[in-house]
Amino acid sequence: MKIATWNINSIKVRLPNLLAWLAEAQPDVVCLQELKCMDDAFPRSAVEDAGYNVETHGQKTYNGVAILSKSPLEDVTRGLPGMEDDEQARYLEAVVPAGNRVVRIASIYLPNGNPAPGPKYDYKLDWMEKLRAHAQALLAHEEPLVLAGDYNVIPTPDDVHDAAAWADDALFRPDTLHQFRALANLGLTDAFRACHTAPHRYSFWDYQAGAWQKNNGIRIDHLMLSAQATDLLKACDIDKHVRDWEKPSDHVPVWAQFDL
Repeated sequence: MKIATWNINSIKVRLPNLLAWLAEAQPDVVCLQELKCMDDAFPRSAVEDAGYNVETHGQKTYNGVAILSKSPLEDVTRGLPGMEDDEQARYLEAVVPAGNRVVRIASIYLPNGNPAPGPKYDYKLDWMEKLRAHAQALLAHEEPLVLAGDYNVIPTPDDVHDAAAWADDALFRPDTLHQFRALANLGLTDAFRACHTAPHRYSFWDYQAGAWQKNNGIRIDHLMLSAQATDLLKACDIDKHVRDWEKPSDHVPVWAQFDL
């Protein structure tokens, strides 16, 4: 089973790229972020024609997450438990049948948090705390679990082109890294780092200042795995070439392959 995450940065603008990548990469499950549309505006028929079942948790103009799956999606949860009053569409969870077992998958669009410090950063840290609490509850099921998405977290200096330039950014501040480590310390594994040790592999390049051309990127799109999912992990990589397509998202797909 191939599971991917991709911050699509507007499904309306990027639909041709999504369909081209689906045909090329043939993922079984895709977690999308930053749809920037309501549920009824998602191009469901085009994606279904490509062979995928669709679940969305949308929001007008901003945010929005989706899960696309070649298998039917079950036990769908919209919104992060513990954040019931949150008006921002940032979390979608579902169960995907896989042979004689199931995989629980979440599509996550964690808050950016800038400017930091400030209310947006406080919201980010609170969201991360609620995510950690929910992840702890999910891990009690002792099943393959994949928490995939745009975490807006740069885990280490190896995941950024210039650590000093990002030192005060909400994506790399000490409190952010503390929360991310607390999540990992529940027993979750970063799928990419389980497969690759080489530094400076990125999943995001800004549209400004020639970041793509200079390879001034950051790695902020992650698949965090339970022990049961990690045991099944066979490969993980970043489809960097997609950033060079016409009208690209500033993120590229990150995928992991599991022996299911």
